Amino acid sequence: MNREEKNAAIVALTEKLQSANNLYIADTSSISGINTNLFRRELFTNGIEMLVAKNTLILKAMRNSGKDFGELEGALKGTSALLFSDNAKAPAQAILKFRKKGTKPALKGAYIDSAIFIGDDQLTALSTLKSKEDLVGEIVGLLQSPARNVISALQSGGGKIAGIVKTLSEKNN
Repeated sequence: MNREEKNAAIVALTEKLQSANNLYIADTSSISGINTNLFRRELFTNGIEMLVAKNTLILKAMRNSGKDFGELEGALKGTSALLFSDNAKAPAQAILKFRKKGTKPALKGAYIDSAIFIGDDQLTALSTLKSKEDLVGEIVGLLQSPARNVISALQSGGGKIAGIVKTLSEKNN
């Protein structure tokens, strides 16, 4: 790869990193070529893009992106595969699912909406992350719950109150 090709690769990676909110760095060196293709297919079916590049090119792109990847830069050793996805937990779930088949891609680290996760031991935590939409839905549900309870009590109690008032008015007559 000559200098122009390297610069073009850095520019392309920089643009990808700038637009991505979720980035996983995995080590696929322990996987055979056939299993790597199967892993790529698994990622593709889950809407995850996988790019493999030299660590020096990835590091330069990270630094040019304007984002603070912090400790994640230290994870760039050995073979590095970048996994991009709009869904923050999809790559972690795909890695865990693929591990059930007997091959073990390792997680080096992840960048999720400016939060940094380092190490393979973070994989389970990452696979259970809730998306922004999930969290907003839960909050809306929690906010609606008390209002529903009040409305329900007023509606069911309204008949009781009207009955009590009617009974009391009939007693006075």
